[in-house]
Amino acid sequence: SKATVSVLNWSYPLFTTQNTMPPAGMDKEKYEELKKKRQFRKSTYRGIEVDDLLKLSNEELAQLVPARARRRFQRGLKRKCMALVKKLRLAKKDVPIGDKPPHVKTHLRNMIIVPEMIGSVVAIYNGKVFNAVEIKGEMVGHYLGEFSITYKPVTHGKPGIGATHSSRFIPLK
Repeated sequence: SKATVSVLNWSYPLFTTQNTMPPAGMDKEKYEELKKKRQFRKSTYRGIEVDDLLKLSNEELAQLVPARARRRFQRGLKRKCMALVKKLRLAKKDVPIGDKPPHVKTHLRNMIIVPEMIGSVVAIYNGKVFNAVEIKGEMVGHYLGEFSITYKPVTHGKPGIGATHSSRFIPLK
C-alpha cells in the first residue's frame, strides 16, 4: 500500500511498505532465520511497532505525532524534504541484509523523521561538520536537528591561574 502527498499539485509517494521477500539467491527459510537472529528488541513509537508504523497512512501517522509535526504534515512536505526521502530510499535499496546503507548528507535539520527513514543513516550538518546518525524507531516524529548538536558543550575547568580573582595570588613554583 502506498500513500501519497500532494505538494504544489505534485504527487509523491511518502511511505512504502518494506519488501518481505528474500533477496535474489537466498531461500525464504534462511532469510527468516537471519531476520530472527538479527532482531534484538522491537522498537515502538507511542505503542505501535515499527512494522505497523510503515503500514500507516499519512492521516493515521499525523494523528500520532505531536501538534507541531501534525501541522507540518497537514500543510504538506516540501520538495526538499521529499528529495531527502527519495535519496534515503535509493541508499537503502541495494544494501544486503544486516549491513547499514551509505549515509546521505543533508542540511535539512527541520525535517521530521518519518517511519520510512528508519534504518537509514543520515549525515546531518551542524554548521561545521556532518554528524552521521542512524535513524531508529524511537526517533519518529522528532526533527533531524535534535540529533546533531550545533555547539560544543562547556567543560568547566579546574580553578587555576586566570580562573578566578583569588587564584591570582597563587605563587608560580
